[in-house]
Amino acid sequence: MLAHVHPIIIQGGMGVGVSDWRLARAVSLAGQLGVVSGTALDVIVARRLQVGDPGAHVRRSLAAFPIPGVADRILQRYFRPGGKAVTAPFASKPLPSEKASRAATELVVASNFVEVFLAREGHGGQVGINYLEKIQIPTLPSLYGAMLAGVSCVLIGAGIPRHIPGAMDRLAAGECAELSLDVHGADPSDRFLTKFNPADLWPEGWTPPSLERPHFFAIVSTATLATMLARKSNGRIDGFVVEGPSAGGHNAPPRGPLRLTADGEPIYGERDQADLDVFRGLGLPFWLAGSYAHPARVAAALRSGATGVQVGTAFAYCEESGLTTQIKNQVLTRSKDGTLRVFTDPVASPTGFPFKLVQLSGTLADPTSPGRAARVCDLGYLRQAYKKEDGSLGWRCPAEPVEDYVRKGGLESETYGRMCLCNALLANIGMEQVRGATGDDRELPLVTSGDDVIDVARFLKPGAASYTAADVIEYLLRGAKDHEPA
Repeated sequence: MLAHVHPIIIQGGMGVGVSDWRLARAVSLAGQLGVVSGTALDVIVARRLQVGDPGAHVRRSLAAFPIPGVADRILQRYFRPGGKAVTAPFASKPLPSEKASRAATELVVASNFVEVFLAREGHGGQVGINYLEKIQIPTLPSLYGAMLAGVSCVLIGAGIPRHIPGAMDRLAAGECAELSLDVHGADPSDRFLTKFNPADLWPEGWTPPSLERPHFFAIVSTATLATMLARKSNGRIDGFVVEGPSAGGHNAPPRGPLRLTADGEPIYGERDQADLDVFRGLGLPFWLAGSYAHPARVAAALRSGATGVQVGTAFAYCEESGLTTQIKNQVLTRSKDGTLRVFTDPVASPTGFPFKLVQLSGTLADPTSPGRAARVCDLGYLRQAYKKEDGSLGWRCPAEPVEDYVRKGGLESETYGRMCLCNALLANIGMEQVRGATGDDRELPLVTSGDDVIDVARFLKPGAASYTAADVIEYLLRGAKDHEPA
């Protein structure tokens, strides 16, 4: 088992490429748990290669990928020396499917390897990776790629990851692993699975190597879910991240009947506050998340028995994060002048979970945005599986073109207010798709952050226009020092 000293600070695994290898590496170098986002890494790596792989980082890490032939095939397919033309679209990649091709699977495995390899390069600190349980198809090959690169910890939320620990055990042993798929309309007797066998990627006659099994931290919002996972998971749970409703990205829906404010935001109450007595009784380490990026809040978390805190938003706008400079500057400027606002949208995400949107001009959160009504589903990470009349699987997304969704048996009402997150989140990191005959139609971003973003400019030192991950860590650890006994 991997040697593991629990950190006080876990850096959140944010968005698509916001928590990239540079940010995770900076946090790990500072002695805390740097975490890369594992969402859509296959398309990110493919697009990095298509813009010429500045710094040769992808090619350097692919050179270390241990399965023969995979790196060469990926480079041949996606690498463009000097980069594609600015007005040229990115080449497409296969949509996630239960019947993924070998090429698609190789790209998923290798891209997760690349991100973890780069985050770990040149130091011995801990590096984690974050996945969404809702995105099920790529999970197993993603885990395997990250484990090949020596990831220290896997964190999974946005669902009930009860079968992930056992799958990690099998992958570490080089064995075939499987996960059940959530399928709309399936009967209790139906058994829809996604499978991944490491041996299928290695050359014939080779035995997949045994790998270190990372620690597994489940991201939860309630003590009830944590208790169930601790007791009924098919493998070892090593800890929990306890997210409150002020955290960024996807939030758990309020418990009980949905009630909205006059502005249309979900109303959370006492039932949505995690029972820390239960977490302390489970005997496992836990970290608190959701507006904990203050020394006093860190100290309070430690006094409550938590091992530490998970912080995302504060790191999202530091120099090392993957967000574009334009987005960072706009957010920091509006934070300084007190005009920044976050809206918890109950319907924007195709997942059905409330999703926090930073209200910025030039993004899909702006109701006057010309691209707000556009619906494209050419990445498909948030598509939902459904059972067709012939018993086979189909795929649909409430954010795809309405006529397509209805044709596949979905209700038109389920499409109201939905936004195409997959494409927009790639635009957040400057990897938006180029559309139109002249290449001047570019997808718009959609920025998500926790409630704490309104005061994120507090990390700026006098006269500075930016701040670093180390600045955030130094600030937060004052709370840990305050907690130390005299």
